[in-house]
Amino acid sequence: MIRRTLTALALACLATGAAAEDYPSRFVTLVMPYSAGGPGDTLARIVGQGMGKVLGKPVVIENTAGAGGTIGSARVAGSEPDGYTLLMNHVSHATNPSLYRKLRYDTETDFQPIGVVADLPMAFVAKKDFPAKDFGELVAYVKAHKEDVAYGHAGIGSASHLCGLMFFSAIQTKVTTVPYKGSGPAMNDLIGGQFDFICDQTINVVSPIKSGVIKPYAVTSPERAAILPDLPTAEEAGLKGFQLSIWYGMFAPKGTPKPVVDKLVAALNAALKDPEVTSKLAGLGAVPAAPERANPDALRAHVTAEINRWGPVIKAAGVYAE
Repeated sequence: MIRRTLTALALACLATGAAAEDYPSRFVTLVMPYSAGGPGDTLARIVGQGMGKVLGKPVVIENTAGAGGTIGSARVAGSEPDGYTLLMNHVSHATNPSLYRKLRYDTETDFQPIGVVADLPMAFVAKKDFPAKDFGELVAYVKAHKEDVAYGHAGIGSASHLCGLMFFSAIQTKVTTVPYKGSGPAMNDLIGGQFDFICDQTINVVSPIKSGVIKPYAVTSPERAAILPDLPTAEEAGLKGFQLSIWYGMFAPKGTPKPVVDKLVAALNAALKDPEVTSKLAGLGAVPAAPERANPDALRAHVTAEINRWGPVIKAAGVYAE
């Protein structure tokens, strides 16, 4: 009986090793838990294409949107750990444990990190006729008018929602918030003057800023964004200590074999050095992760740190989703 069990285990290990050696033998699905056309989707398609060139098989993007990214994340957590179903998610991966009372997965234990993919600065922008002339005046205006000011965001757990939580905590002011189902509808209504301002990823704001249909104030990154060099950072403009870049990371299901993980890490790093990929990312204001961050240990530590960072902010705001 013991001999049969050991033989079965040995055969299973050999089969796993052979599968890992042949990986990938077909296309890889990269789940983006947000809608098509959004910043995450754009980023996933650029990086996925670069990884596909390295892996020798296509990386196909699947948009499984809904519930702040939790539906797509749950899909990957429950997938076969064979390297053919991956997840790309942003900071919401670390904030959802605090935002959602019940998750169908454990953020820290149900995934095998692959690596940090990229960072995107965010920018404060307002409707074209918003009265504040600069960021300092925007802060003063918001503090003076409170609930009479309307802040839009792309839904609970979105980058724009999180930036708003952090901003209103920093200036100790509450305003009227207007949630949307995605960045596209929110930006359309900002352009139309339906609400006052938003803090959103550079992918979403660069084009309308350059078209002159919205009013830019400041970026949230530690340094000025290369794609918006004339905009000061929030810290430069007077909000000391306010820094926020939206990071994206790639994950596989827990239990994915190490040889497969190693191939994915190598493919990710090669893609992030590909001139075509880096050029496209630069055009969006995204900064590709350096090798010391584009690896499993770095992403695992970063997720834990972000859970600890955002938990108190979300708890203080009293914002929860079912």
